[in-house]
Amino acid sequence: MASIEGFPAVAETDARVLILGSMPGIASLTQQQYYGHPHNLFWPIMGELVGAHPHLPYAERLAQLCRHHIALWDVMHQCFRPGSLDSAIDEGSIVANDFAGFFATHAQIRHVFFNGQKAAQAFQRHVIKAEKLNKDALASLRFSTLPSTSPANASIPQKTKRQQWQSILQALADSAIQK
Repeated sequence: MASIEGFPAVAETDARVLILGSMPGIASLTQQQYYGHPHNLFWPIMGELVGAHPHLPYAERLAQLCRHHIALWDVMHQCFRPGSLDSAIDEGSIVANDFAGFFATHAQIRHVFFNGQKAAQAFQRHVIKAEKLNKDALASLRFSTLPSTSPANASIPQKTKRQQWQSILQALADSAIQK
């Protein structure tokens, strides 16, 4: 089994929404880019939502997310996983990212969106149940699980995924009103 390590967070201090994946797949790790698999729908969806189109250079896509107050990270900092499938992750090997530190420096984040069930489950188990965030931090956050943009999640039609991911725009609008 291969030990893998994720990427640093992409976030400005004024981020209001955080999108969390589980752990980058082989294509992403090889390219050193979030959602690097050519059939992953993350960048096409973000292109429609905030102009972070897949044809743009990677740095510009990240800048578009930041301009729209969206942060991007993964739940896992490190784990053992052969291949790219979330189902192959050795649960006992998961080391979560430092969310207490992250939320302390990104205090405007009000909504966390999980890119798929595995990210949501890992956050629940390795951050919330492990008590790595205090209750005050948790109380200020809303959590939503979106359908995974992974090509392995082909059972949900692309149109349905896009519609559900549009809830990010509402969360951004709501957080702007609350400021």
